[in-house]
Amino acid sequence: MSTSVPTASRSHYGSIAIIGALFFIFGFVTWLNGPLITFAKLAFNVSESAAFLIPFAFYISYFVLALPSSVILKLTGMKKGMALGLFLMAIGAVVFGQYTTQRVYGGAVTGIFVIGAGLAILQTASNPYISILGPIEGAAQRIAVMGICNKVAGILAPLVIGTLVMHGMGDLSAQVASADAATKEQLLNEFAARIHDPYMFMAGLLALLAVGIVFSPLPEIRAEVVNADADAGSARKTSLFQFPHVWLGALCIFVYVGVEVMAGDAIGTYGQGFGLPVDATKFFTSFTLFGMLLGYVVGLIAIPRFISQERYLTFSAVLGALLAIGAFLTKGYVSVGFVAALGFAHAMMWPAIFPLAIQGLGRFTEYGSALLIMGIAGGAVIPQLFVHFKQDHDFQLVFVALMVPCYLYILYFALRGHKAGQRHDVVNGATASQHG
Repeated sequence: MSTSVPTASRSHYGSIAIIGALFFIFGFVTWLNGPLITFAKLAFNVSESAAFLIPFAFYISYFVLALPSSVILKLTGMKKGMALGLFLMAIGAVVFGQYTTQRVYGGAVTGIFVIGAGLAILQTASNPYISILGPIEGAAQRIAVMGICNKVAGILAPLVIGTLVMHGMGDLSAQVASADAATKEQLLNEFAARIHDPYMFMAGLLALLAVGIVFSPLPEIRAEVVNADADAGSARKTSLFQFPHVWLGALCIFVYVGVEVMAGDAIGTYGQGFGLPVDATKFFTSFTLFGMLLGYVVGLIAIPRFISQERYLTFSAVLGALLAIGAFLTKGYVSVGFVAALGFAHAMMWPAIFPLAIQGLGRFTEYGSALLIMGIAGGAVIPQLFVHFKQDHDFQLVFVALMVPCYLYILYFALRGHKAGQRHDVVNGATASQHG
């Protein structure tokens, strides 16, 4: 992807800071889902399978909204599109906060879906935006900075909600279990109401940010202008179906996001499988995100100075498989530690997969990117398979049986899949992206 901004300018630093703030929001909102699974089980008195509807609704919204988002952004432009995404997230936060306070689970899940829909629009705009903002040779550094913003927020999110909303859950669970029906309802109503003020505050902040984006100094960049120079290599092709590597890449994004959510959102449920206390497991997502943050720092230093993106993706896939097997072979906090360490293996997967999947697409880049965003639905499907099969089988066996094949496919894409249908003289694209 070429850029319409060929030279660096100091104004880019302000724009990068604004987009960095957006990536911070991605991380905070996305990684609230893990603690919310535990919260929902108690607040709504639902089964574990039903509680996993929270990440399902969130990630399936990407599949539903990815292609419509590309159409919306053609009409609005990237800048207004980002503001629209923030405003839609604000609406979702209000819906979630209100229905959770009333303990109407269907309404709360709808709110999560709306938040995800807003994020789908926001990410479809901001991911390519940060890649093309400024000199293309500096894209990798900008992407890594965005990833760090994202994961710092991801570390903070479980700590904030754990402190403000989920404190004392272990004692509360015991009280609810021994209470009569009326007292039980009163306790659960009071607990669910804790979510109201934090989410109303979040909604107000998101709405203010939406207005701020509209009046911000962010330059407007139209996709058709940005992609103009990249079109020559694909001029003879008439359909996205003529680029097999982008379809293989979409499947790679699907399995990658699936394992990322398993290691991040499902780690609390995994820990509870060993009988670990809920007041400890509610913070486990932060451990995974710390591993991802460390992985970003290492990737920023190592790529491409010491190792190429393709080779690092190969290393990451092998490391992920080994850590998943390590989790299976151990118990308790040690096993949880292996799962959290998967965050390190996952850190640089998205930035490597995305550019390999869209290289050489030219005028089809926009639609190829939307296809890859649809792959984020893996975060909805794979955890649902986990929570379904663990009801009748050993949860560690189910975990490793789901995770290892995903890493093997990522390994295939790193070694072979990204070259499918590609000419040998096509060079790797310089753009990359980072999801929630």
